[in-house]
Amino acid sequence: MKRVLSTLFLCISSVSYAKTTAPENVIMIVADGMGPAYTSAYRYFHDDPDTRAVEQTVFDRHLVGMSSTYPARVSGYVTDSAAGATALATGTKTYNGAIGVDVDKKPLESVLVWAKKQGKKTGVVVTSRINHATPASYLSHNESRRNYDEIADSYVDNKVNGQFKADLMLGGGWKHFIRDDRHLVNEFKQAGFHYLDSYDQLSDLPKNQPVLGLFANGGLPWALDDSNKHRLSAMAKAATGQLENKNGYFMLIEASQVDWGGHSNDIAAAMAEMDDLAKTLEFLESYVAKNPNTLVVLTADHSTGGFTIGANGEYAWRPDVLHTMIMSPETIAEKLSEKDINKAFAKKLFNFALTDVELAQLQRDKANAEAEVKSYEAAKAAGKAEDLSKPKEVVWVLATSVKHLLDKRTNTGWTSDGHTGIDVPVYAFGQQSELFNGLQDNTDIAKKIFTLLGKN
Repeated sequence: MKRVLSTLFLCISSVSYAKTTAPENVIMIVADGMGPAYTSAYRYFHDDPDTRAVEQTVFDRHLVGMSSTYPARVSGYVTDSAAGATALATGTKTYNGAIGVDVDKKPLESVLVWAKKQGKKTGVVVTSRINHATPASYLSHNESRRNYDEIADSYVDNKVNGQFKADLMLGGGWKHFIRDDRHLVNEFKQAGFHYLDSYDQLSDLPKNQPVLGLFANGGLPWALDDSNKHRLSAMAKAATGQLENKNGYFMLIEASQVDWGGHSNDIAAAMAEMDDLAKTLEFLESYVAKNPNTLVVLTADHSTGGFTIGANGEYAWRPDVLHTMIMSPETIAEKLSEKDINKAFAKKLFNFALTDVELAQLQRDKANAEAEVKSYEAAKAAGKAEDLSKPKEVVWVLATSVKHLLDKRTNTGWTSDGHTGIDVPVYAFGQQSELFNGLQDNTDIAKKIFTLLGKN
């Protein structure tokens, strides 16, 4: 009995301590799709080959634990981003595809909404559409993540005590917020929001005014292709300055496209997205040093792609070539599809010289893809294409070929174009970061943040 009472006292004391020393600002970062292989790979990608030691990265400095990611029992052991984000946002397991609702499709309160109710400012900064699965799970309730327009509408229609749930939203999504049936951007502007559609405008945000920034039709361009290759860092820096106030703030940051690099088995794009995330964390390190009343927590909703550092039985990984890349494999493929492929043209796109074997493989893949398309179109014109499978587009074939070339160069492996069910790392620094030490479930992260925000 004494042991039970002692344990209970310790639990109550720890909760009280959390409340009395709670951070004013909470920054939750979700690196979508970022399993442990991604942060390990970034260490080697980031390494200085001229030194004997492998240098530590910002991720290494702040690793505190691991998190399980499984969804509600009805969806098995492998989560999607919607169920994963809902768990991180609300502390409740749900089915794959659910946005801020439980398995019975009933609304769940998120840590962002709770923070808003406590008088804090709130913000969302992502490289996807701002109504994509992860941000939506913090801001909305919907039975399906695919209902993008409905979710966008809810950002205007569903308020908290008459206020918009978020005081700042930065990311992509023109096609959902500027529609023929409803011009949500105008509605935000009429409600007093400052609107921007260019990164250049981030440096001149009006103080004490809510902000909506949309910078792309859907998700933002790959970091490799974007006008600012560290656009997540730039948005995060602008957002912290905009959200600062005497009551503090809660902000969600999502490195959305680490996941997309995993889905497309694209090591070049994935490492560029990781670099953008690393620069964001490095900025936040300096920010927390100046604002010690801030907590930063970073984790992933799941891992994507079954990414392996090394493949084919060879004990090696060679990321050096990735440093030379100046555009994404998708963009390289688009340009290769438009002209004859020769050594000089390929070197200009890849920013390194291809071997004769690599060049011949690209030429062969392009020729075969074009022949298949031509054959299909001829059969279609003759009315004989009914039983034929539509061939893959030439650009898609070339993009796959480019990624395979980079996999061979780097000796990178992939086991899937989907998610995997492994545990993911947890990183934390700032006030009360020690609460996130050790192995925990994704729902525990939300529960701890709720406690820090004063919810029993």
